[in-house]
Amino acid sequence: VQLQASGGGDVQVGGRLRLSCTVSGTLITTNGVAWHRQAPGKLREWVATFAAGGATGYADSVKGRFAISRDVDKNTVYLTMDSLKSEDTGVYSCTCMRRNVRYWGQGTLVTVSS
Repeated sequence: VQLQASGGGDVQVGGRLRLSCTVSGTLITTNGVAWHRQAPGKLREWVATFAAGGATGYADSVKGRFAISRDVDKNTVYLTMDSLKSEDTGVYSCTCMRRNVRYWGQGTLVTVSS
């Protein structure tokens, strides 16, 4: 199983970015995909999940600003981030679990500046 995250970059406060996580080796309709992030000097935290069955969930800190979606044909999960804040800065990684093994992508850096 491999996950490839992309779409990070530099953006101003209030801006928008869309991250992509393309999965190979398993289907996103079989195994849900989650986004996590790690800000400089902080522990990694969960951001959002798109469950295999279609349910979604968000951390309180991003609820109403971030949206997780998926394209089954592309086996890709997206994280659209609106109204970005400086505290959203960090490395965003996608992950999934298959047969009790957790797999991580390499992460993509998001920098939000004023």
